[in-house]
Amino acid sequence: MSNFDWKQLFNPEFYILLEFSGVKIGLIVVLFIVFAETGLLAGFFLPGDSLLFLAGIYSETLMQQISLGNQFLNVSLLASLVAASGILGNMFGYWFGSKSGTYLYNRKDNFLFKKKYLLDAKDFFDKYGSKAIIFARFIPIVRTFTPVIAGIVFMDKKRFMFFNIIGSFLWAFTMIFAGHYLYQLFLEKFHIDLKHYIEFIVLGIIGVTTLPVLIKILTKSSNREE
Repeated sequence: MSNFDWKQLFNPEFYILLEFSGVKIGLIVVLFIVFAETGLLAGFFLPGDSLLFLAGIYSETLMQQISLGNQFLNVSLLASLVAASGILGNMFGYWFGSKSGTYLYNRKDNFLFKKKYLLDAKDFFDKYGSKAIIFARFIPIVRTFTPVIAGIVFMDKKRFMFFNIIGSFLWAFTMIFAGHYLYQLFLEKFHIDLKHYIEFIVLGIIGVTTLPVLIKILTKSSNREE
């Protein structure tokens, strides 16, 4: 850790390859981050989609200690564990929203909390209804606050859980399997090791997933000024 650079905290690869006392703890860290995105309202700066995509690329490394002896089963187990963490995170976010909705709306902005993200998530929820629980999983920032909004408006718990489970599994399996099999495809067909282009992959995923959100925020801001 003597060569630690704080910029590594924004690099998903750092978390995946993390070791403690010689023991690889990447899997535990990945699962915690997925939970924290919605459960601890920390999603606006944690690497979500890019983290899962890279987890697919590094699935063999992450699953070394609990390998099932089969590549497909290992990737499926990894995706299932991530989905379970996402489900638990959303459940905690829903509970938090139901208990402290008024407090959040009156809370001042700080490094970990931005009220405008809460309002954007509410608009998203109002527009798409229950399906927002599914769609939000694929949209950074919005996925952090959508379960909180569901709790604030007292969305039916069974309905929330139904869409929560579907959304978490779709997100986890899509991102992780895409990372795993695209890595193999590029390596076998084009002899390109995507691990050598991690920075570009991360920037690409961040751009694709956050650009629509940024455009919406900027558009709303300009409309208010007019």
